[in-house]
Amino acid sequence: MRHTPAGIAVIEFLLSHQSMQVEAGSKRRVACEMPCVALGPLAQLMAGSKPGDGVKVSGFLAARSLKVRSPILHINEIEFLEGTENGFQTEEERD
Repeated sequence: MRHTPAGIAVIEFLLSHQSMQVEAGSKRRVACEMPCVALGPLAQLMAGSKPGDGVKVSGFLAARSLKVRSPILHINEIEFLEGTENGFQTEEERD
């Protein structure tokens, strides 16, 4: 994590996605990685996470810079996922 000259926390990370999708009537396994950036409290929240944590994010795509036009996902919302499909259980699920 770094800080802007104005003191705002910034973290860049790589988000990995894997799922099964239906395309032309057939199931297809898809996977990709997307560079992401989070600022302020969201940056601090992501800094406390560990690789492999399940998350659901929303935000917007923008060019990385004026010279580098490849996309980067700017995160506006983060939801950490829980449950057995993400490798751990909540207390309620164990009972």
